[in-house]
Amino acid sequence: MELSIDAPKWRRLRGAARLLDALGASEGQTRYVGGAVRDQLLGIPVNDVDLATKLKPDEVISRLESAKIRAVPTGIEHGTITAISNGHAFEVTTLRKDVSTDGRRATVAFTDDWQEDAARRDFTINALSADPNTGQVHDYFGGKDDLLARHVRFIGDPLERIAEDHLRILRYFRFHARFGEGEMDAAALDACETRANDLMALSRERIADELLKLLSVADPAPTVAVMLDRSILLPVLPEIQPGAIGRLRALVEAERAAGIEGDPLRRLASLLPRDAAPAERVAARLKLSNKARKRLGFAAGGGGEENAMALAYFSGTESAVDRLLLNGQPEAAAEIAVWRAPRLPISGGGLIERGLTPGPAVAKALRAIEERWVASGFPKDSGFDTIVNDAIRSALP
Repeated sequence: MELSIDAPKWRRLRGAARLLDALGASEGQTRYVGGAVRDQLLGIPVNDVDLATKLKPDEVISRLESAKIRAVPTGIEHGTITAISNGHAFEVTTLRKDVSTDGRRATVAFTDDWQEDAARRDFTINALSADPNTGQVHDYFGGKDDLLARHVRFIGDPLERIAEDHLRILRYFRFHARFGEGEMDAAALDACETRANDLMALSRERIADELLKLLSVADPAPTVAVMLDRSILLPVLPEIQPGAIGRLRALVEAERAAGIEGDPLRRLASLLPRDAAPAERVAARLKLSNKARKRLGFAAGGGGEENAMALAYFSGTESAVDRLLLNGQPEAAAEIAVWRAPRLPISGGGLIERGLTPGPAVAKALRAIEERWVASGFPKDSGFDTIVNDAIRSALP
């Protein structure tokens, strides 16, 4: 089946026509590549369009400057230049081939061979390129058929491709979770299992980034189940045991029932033991931010049904929603997601005006009032006055 993209539509993207003309697209020097081509063929909205070109980086810069298009050498050592055309950013990369790889980074040389450049990409569905003039899609490795079949497959020998870049193990599962249907590619799956220990050579930041992207898809549970069955994550995240998949499935269902968007950090918490300490250790190992570390620990630290409003009042809406969903309380999570916590109607100064002596007794009474007020469901007027008066009587000598 012949596939093509809507070339005229893409040319109308802000700044695209100027850029394509500057880079000799009409002469076959430049094409659309990668995810934008794949997503357009799948009917997925395309926001960012990347370009590949036969032109060497210095000529790309020269042409852009002549066309008064700003050129930013964001990755010029690997042939990538960001072109700012009419305020819109496009990544332009010179065709490349790998000279050497060590599993974490590659040394490249420039080429003018489209197939040679496509061959260094990871999966067949990511190796498609498209002519900006005709929309014709160029496919050197059967990517169009794989795309139609929703089949994610490595280009060439999966073991070799993973040896070139160990992160491709996690990328394989992420791409299957997002684009794949049916059984996973047997050769790819066996290779990922065989080389799972290679993940230990990667920075934990790269692992975290890829894992959280995987957990962001609509339903990562089927894919994660295979990963746990094949012990893919065991070398780097031994805390995630096969039994955790039930908690992830339950969380995905709770998110759907509550009408709340799936959250990767919350989903990671579902895969960890219900204990704050190991969750915080995992967050530290993955080099997550302090905010993410606290959130992950809080989410994993719950268990059993909890008072939704009290939870939200003391921990914040986001953390409360995490815990409620993980506890299997989707209705409460849906209510709390749009609930605004009230402010305590009295301050320390108000207690002093009502007879308390300034000092530690005021802070103690204020804490007691707040805790009882929250536990009682935030009563107003006479109900709140009763709580305040009881606290004052208890604090007076």
